[in-house]
Amino acid sequence: MYIIIVGAGKVGYFLSKRLCESKHTVIIVEKDKTLCEQIARELGALVIHGDGCDPRILDEAGVARADVLAAVTGEDEDNLIICQLAKERFGVQRTVGRVNNPDNEHTFSELGIDAPVDSTKIIAKIIEEEVSFSDFVTLMSFKRGKLAIVRVDLPSDSPVINKSIQEVSLPESSVLVSILRGEDVIIPKGNTILKAGDDVIALTLIGNEPQLLNLLVGKL
Repeated sequence: MYIIIVGAGKVGYFLSKRLCESKHTVIIVEKDKTLCEQIARELGALVIHGDGCDPRILDEAGVARADVLAAVTGEDEDNLIICQLAKERFGVQRTVGRVNNPDNEHTFSELGIDAPVDSTKIIAKIIEEEVSFSDFVTLMSFKRGKLAIVRVDLPSDSPVINKSIQEVSLPESSVLVSILRGEDVIIPKGNTILKAGDDVIALTLIGNEPQLLNLLVGKL
């Protein structure tokens, strides 16, 4: 994929590094000239010095042919503007915006950002999950808040243990995306058997989470 990342701080750097290692074509846009030179040396990626809020800079980065644009600067206003420019002016199909202030997540969704990523919210939910031994955590919502990616830990008494995926009747518009089993990542198929201790990642409609939890864990 052709991916543009705006913002080369720690989030942008490690995101770029991972995507480069996965053999994607990554173009990085960053305001800080020194940081640009450093990352260009370390990652060997194309780094453009400039403000991602400037359409001319995005055009120089080849945004019109980008599969994905991710705006991950430390400023929510910049991330929002960058994503809107990418979608409305250049027709980028998928935009990802880093949300630094959790209060702004709703605004990102309402203004059409495909995947507002609120790292604070995600981390807080994971911490709360571990502290309370909860079985279920919403990791991310997108498509204007209509869809959610959720994680469910299957306990030993789950009603779906030792059942195949095709035997499980999921809530409407829900799908199991992956299963984390120890060190293994399993892409579910119809004959995949669910086991105790599996971490199940699912995609579902907002509002379907209680039904999904009840199905996979056996309690509301």
